[in-house]
Amino acid sequence: MALISHPCPSLIPLKQNHTTITRASTGNNSNLPDAAKHTVDTYIKNGMVVGLGSGQVSGMAIQYLGRQLRSGALHDIVGVPMSLESACEAATAGIPLLDQYQDTSQIDFAFDDADIIEEGTLIAVIGRRRSRGDESIIQEKSILNAANKLVFMISKNQYQSVLDGSIPVLVQSLNWMEAAEQIDDLFIGDAEVWRRPSIGHADPLGGNFPLVTKEGYHVLDVIFTSPITSLAEVAECLNKVDGVVDHGVVSKFPCTVVITSESGLSIVDNLRANAAVEGI
Repeated sequence: MALISHPCPSLIPLKQNHTTITRASTGNNSNLPDAAKHTVDTYIKNGMVVGLGSGQVSGMAIQYLGRQLRSGALHDIVGVPMSLESACEAATAGIPLLDQYQDTSQIDFAFDDADIIEEGTLIAVIGRRRSRGDESIIQEKSILNAANKLVFMISKNQYQSVLDGSIPVLVQSLNWMEAAEQIDDLFIGDAEVWRRPSIGHADPLGGNFPLVTKEGYHVLDVIFTSPITSLAEVAECLNKVDGVVDHGVVSKFPCTVVITSESGLSIVDNLRANAAVEGI
């Protein structure tokens, strides 16, 4: 059963503008460092406040940004880390950090990894792989949404027209089971709902040691067994469930995706065509 059968409203597809940067193939070597370098060199300018993402490619971008600051190629950059991991990497790289991030903080540009991105809309899923309670989907999404410009850096197999896998959902701890049951009913036949554990193996209840985020929420992994035909539709359905605080679906305008493959880099931009998906 496909998700399109559920009574959640579909949204008008977004237009996109696609340009490609072709570089010499590196054989079996990854072009992830090229994506990090391209992102820093192309989008970060002197005097910017920059949101620093989490993940492998973001770590490379943070390291390269630090080298550019030390060499004098860039100056007066202030970083806003999205996680403890990115804060530690930025400190090691010598990037000055904002003393305290608030929702009202101005962020000129942000870069981040994504677990998967929907082709055409550039709606992303974050938070699939993180298992530590000190990481925060809420903080990461807040910084991404606050940025005037956003770049996701991914590999080619993470850019898909039909998506699968899981979407993390943050729920209130006291009534997490009620929220899980509502989500299970919402996507019955299309997904399984498991509570994420802090240690040990996962199971539907999350074991005796469920993961608790630093804000005090539990994490439900909604694991889709049928293709996800619309991330915007899924996000809208999740937003209506009592007890759901946030989730790993991110939609942002403007947004650019730097896609790596063995043949080089592809750059995809979205163009604002329908404001209905804003605020996901």
